Amino acid sequence: MLKKIDSARNFLEKHQEQFLCPVCKKGFELKGYSLICVENHQFDLSKKGTIYFLSHSIQTEYNKKMLVHRSKMIKSGMYQPLLEKLIDTMDLIGHTLDVGCGEGSFLSELSDLGLAGSKFGFDISKDGIYLASSQPLDAFWCVADLTNLPFADQSMDTVLNIFSPSHYREFQRVLKKDGTVVKVIPEAGYLKELRAAFYPEDKNKQNYSNEKVLAKFSKEMDVLVNERVTFTFAIPQENRLDLLEMSPLEWGVDERIKEELKKNPLTEITIDVRMLKGKFR
Repeated sequence: MLKKIDSARNFLEKHQEQFLCPVCKKGFELKGYSLICVENHQFDLSKKGTIYFLSHSIQTEYNKKMLVHRSKMIKSGMYQPLLEKLIDTMDLIGHTLDVGCGEGSFLSELSDLGLAGSKFGFDISKDGIYLASSQPLDAFWCVADLTNLPFADQSMDTVLNIFSPSHYREFQRVLKKDGTVVKVIPEAGYLKELRAAFYPEDKNKQNYSNEKVLAKFSKEMDVLVNERVTFTFAIPQENRLDLLEMSPLEWGVDERIKEELKKNPLTEITIDVRMLKGKFR
């Protein structure tokens, strides 16, 4: 079995033309285990087969602990009906870029459902990318900046944007002429039981509006799909504590509330999201 670094090198050998130096915007050449551009900016593969494309370290609260719990929830089937709908809307054989991929679970699950073609995932969280490198699929993972993507112009067929920020100028640059953005954003009822349990006295934390995000998407793109997807997920007993730790909702919750929820965890949770697909004009 190939080491991760060798498997990643093989991937780069096939796809090096899809990368672009984030410093000078020139193409790369693969030399040994490094991508080196014509201006001699060099980015090396790690032992895990990932590349760090940032010019400096960035602190993020999306740490390994949270992402491991998130992965367990995704793999438990929490988003299965949504993922099945996503597969029906995506280009299954093109080049897919997963924006803010975290630990890579969504891309892995979509691959199990039939997403083929070459797959690229990036996140600002180094912990997330290291975890993603262990996903059982042929994909390339890197740490990168959403506003300065290390991917070539018109190199992607699909930009996948699940629960993560967008940068439409960069999306338009890296997408092929007929490429699409597939985006998932929370609706008002998303994880409502968890929000109510975490913040029983704070109505602002319990309420959520995606109006600004939806308006921005509609302004930037021709909307091809706009569908609300809502269902209730019965949480497997072995995953009920994972739910408490899987999202930023947990940040800042009173420890007494957390302890009480660990004793009496939620048994079901509402998934309420909007699935969007758009094409640049």
